[in-house]
Amino acid sequence: MRPTEITSDTAGASEIAFGIFRLMGWQFSPRLADAGSATLYRTDPAADYGPLNNLTRTRINTGLITDSWDELLRVAASLRSGAVKASELFRYLAGGGTPTPIGRALMELGRLDRSIYLASYFDDELLRRRVNTQLNRQESRHTLARKIFHGQKGELRQRYREGMEDQLGALGFMVNVVILWNTVYTARAIEQIRAEGTRVHAADIARLSPLGSEHLNMLGRYNFKLAPEIGAGRLRPLRAPRPGQ
Repeated sequence: MRPTEITSDTAGASEIAFGIFRLMGWQFSPRLADAGSATLYRTDPAADYGPLNNLTRTRINTGLITDSWDELLRVAASLRSGAVKASELFRYLAGGGTPTPIGRALMELGRLDRSIYLASYFDDELLRRRVNTQLNRQESRHTLARKIFHGQKGELRQRYREGMEDQLGALGFMVNVVILWNTVYTARAIEQIRAEGTRVHAADIARLSPLGSEHLNMLGRYNFKLAPEIGAGRLRPLRAPRPGQ
């Protein structure tokens, strides 16, 4: 699956990030704690933006974007092909506080995209809700990972990078196992509810999350010997909810 929209909190909402995501063809939709004091940029100094005129006093350097366009496309191609890691590219472009020429061009492109996004963010309550919901889901994923990685206080204790990568890879695998298990059995529960004659609304299904862990016991002994029916590909029987649930 290729993403179409990426969310983050305010810390990740740099102008270079906006520029990178625009080049990649993805919508960057961060939650902005400082949106009320943000600056909007304009391309035409003579344009009349009505009540937004006081917020759009700074002009975007479109010439820098145009002159660097071929290099910007090479940056996008390098990311798309995996020839360079995004983290390494961001560090290089940011230049330790003094952006490179390509970094400055990306900042100008990012200012343009950020201004467009902010105009929607100010006006569209549904957009703000969607961004907030997505970030809450991300935090739910982190909560699940912390619950799984409870040993050693959730700290990476391996001394070498390869060992740390192995630990993180195993953690990611287990998180995916839980998500898959929850998804399969949630779908099975919905099928049974419908079979019993109860209508299940699509809006309610959209609010379900496969990141719940209250029903999982992370402690004790682990037995990987499957029951015959599970080994044959059948699902476990669903448990009836207790009264009051």
